[in-house]
Amino acid sequence: MKNKEPFQTFFFLSTLLLLFISSAKGKCPPSFLCGNLGTMYFPYTDTKHPHCGLLVMHGCHDRDPDAIKTVKNKGEWFFITRDPNTNILVFRDDELRTLLLTRRCGVFGKNYTSLDTPSPFLSLHFKTATFFICNRTLNINPPSSAFYKSTICPDEDIFYVTSNVDDSFSYNSEELHGSYFEQCSMVRLPIRDPELVPNSNGSLFDYVSADIPVRTEVSNDCSSCHRVRGGQCQLDSQGKFLCIQEKTSRKMKIVVAATSAAGAMGILMVLACILRRYYCHKKNPTYIMIENFLKQHGHLSAKRYSYLEVKKMTNSFRNKLGQGGFGSVYKGRLQNGSLVAVKVLSKSKGDGEEFINEVASISMTSHVNIVSLLGFCLEGSKRFLIYEYMPNGSLEKFIYEEKDPLKLKLTLNCSTMYNIAIGVARGLEYLHKGCNTKILHFDIKPHNILLDEFFCPKISDFGLAKICPREKSIVSMMVARGTIGYIAPELFCRNFGGVSHKSDVYSYGMMVLEMLGARENNNRRVDFSSENYFPHWIYNHLESEQDLQFRCTKNQNDEEMVRKMTIVSLWCIQTDPSNRPAMTKVVEMMEGSISSVQIPPKSFLYSSSVPQYQSSDSS
Repeated sequence: MKNKEPFQTFFFLSTLLLLFISSAKGKCPPSFLCGNLGTMYFPYTDTKHPHCGLLVMHGCHDRDPDAIKTVKNKGEWFFITRDPNTNILVFRDDELRTLLLTRRCGVFGKNYTSLDTPSPFLSLHFKTATFFICNRTLNINPPSSAFYKSTICPDEDIFYVTSNVDDSFSYNSEELHGSYFEQCSMVRLPIRDPELVPNSNGSLFDYVSADIPVRTEVSNDCSSCHRVRGGQCQLDSQGKFLCIQEKTSRKMKIVVAATSAAGAMGILMVLACILRRYYCHKKNPTYIMIENFLKQHGHLSAKRYSYLEVKKMTNSFRNKLGQGGFGSVYKGRLQNGSLVAVKVLSKSKGDGEEFINEVASISMTSHVNIVSLLGFCLEGSKRFLIYEYMPNGSLEKFIYEEKDPLKLKLTLNCSTMYNIAIGVARGLEYLHKGCNTKILHFDIKPHNILLDEFFCPKISDFGLAKICPREKSIVSMMVARGTIGYIAPELFCRNFGGVSHKSDVYSYGMMVLEMLGARENNNRRVDFSSENYFPHWIYNHLESEQDLQFRCTKNQNDEEMVRKMTIVSLWCIQTDPSNRPAMTKVVEMMEGSISSVQIPPKSFLYSSSVPQYQSSDSS
C-alpha cells in the first residue's frame, strides 16, 4: 500500500487541476460554503468573490474552521463561529477573551460603541452594557436602585446598567455620564445576557463576553439592488447610491483560461519534484531506522498520517503557535473537529532519536497530567508529531513577561499555581511509578508544561526522555541532557551520585521556584552571585522567618501555600540525590498540612556564572 502513495498524490493533484480549469465564470453565486459555518448568503461573501457581498469572510476554504475571520476592529481580526442553539454568527475577540480568562481589569479599557464594517450599506448590531469606571477616591454614590456597583478592580469602582443597543439608550448613557459620572470614564462592552445582571464582585468578568452574537442590517436601497436586480451596491463619485448589474466580458474569460493553463503547468512540475524526492528519501538511513522502530511497535495507539493529511489539518501550516530548538508548532484540526498542535521536528536536529523517544514514551502513557499523542507522520525527511491542543499554551508565558505575545503581563494567582505544581508532581509520579516501564523525562521546565482551558497542567516534550525497567534505579548516561538551570548536578558530574528518577525531582523543584518568584526577583535586579543565588536567598528568608514577598500572595492562605511550595522545592533541589524525596512523597507533602513539612538542610548548589532564570538547551 505504501508504494501507492505517490500515485494517490498524483490523482489528488490531478483532481485539483480539473477543478482549477473548470473554475467559475465570474458571476456572483447565490450562496457559498464557509467551513463549519455551513451555507452563507448575502450580505456575506468569500475571498473568491469579494465584490459579491458587503462583508468578506476570510478562511472559508481552509481546513481549520477557527481560521474563519472578518472585520478588522482597530487593527484586530474577529474570528467567526456559529451558535448551534440560535444559528446566529458569533464574532470572537481573542484579546478580550484573554483578559476575561485571566481576570484582568484591562477589560474595562476596551470600548465597543460599534463594530467596523467596510461597507456604508451594512451595520452590525449586538447586545452591550454601559460601564462607568470611577477612581475610588471620588466616592461616587449614584441612586442604588438604578445602578450596580463592582469593586473587583483594586483602585476603581465600576457602575453599570444594561440594555440592548438602541438610540434612546445611547442618549440616556450620555446623560448619565454628564450628571452622575462626569469625572468617570464610560465604556460599552458586549455581554452574555442582559437579563442576568450580576450583583456581586466575583461575577462581573463572567457577565462581559468576548463572544459577540451579531445581527446584520442592510440598507433598503442595497437590499433591493441585490435581491430584485441581482446587482452590486456602490457609491458614485458624488457619494450617492449606485446599483451596478454584473456582466462577464469575453476578455475576462480569456484571462481565466490563460491563468488555468499556467496553473496546470505549475502543478505538473510540482508533482514531478514530489515523486523524485519520495524515492530519494526511501534510501535515507534515519528514515530506515525509524521505519524499523515503527514496524516493531505496531501496537502503538497513535495514528499514522501522510504529509498531505498533516498539511490539510494545519491549513498549509498557516497558524504558528510557537518555535523551539526542535522546530515549530502549528495549530491544526482533525476531521472529527478536534483541535491539535502539530510539532514539526527539525531536519538538522538529531538522528531520529527524538522522534522515537516521543512516540515510544507518550504512547505508553495515559494520565490527565500527561499530554496525549494523537498521531505522527514520517514521510522522507519530514517528521511530525500531533498532540492534543492546549488553549492556554505553555506555563512560561505566565512567568516571563517577554513570552506573552499580547504583552498583558499575565499572572496566575496562588491557588492556580499551587494546583499546577501538584498536577505536574502527579504527572511525574505516574511516569516514575504508574507505567509498565519507568520513564525519565530529563527536561522538566515551564516551557514543557502545557495548560488546558481550565489551567490543568500536562507534561509535554519527551524528546530527551529515557525508558528503563521499573526495577532499575540508576541509569547510564553518556552526556548530560536537559536545559541549563534545571539540570540536576549528577547529570553533568557523576561525583554527586547516579542518574535516576531523582534527576526529574531536581528539575521539578527548580521549576516550582521559578513559578513562585525567580522572574519577580530578576525584575528587582537581584544579582545572583554566590551570595544571592535564588535558592539561597529563599532559604535565608525562610530561616529568619522573613516575608518572601512573592507576587501572588494576597492573604494568609496564599502565604501558607507559597511557603509549603517553597519548602518542598528546596527538598527537591538537594545536591545529594538520595536526600531528595521521590515524587510520591512530593505529592504527599504538597497535599498535606504546612505544619508537617520541615525546612530541609541547606544543601544545594549555586553558580555565579549562569543565572538560573536563563534557559538554553544543552542536550
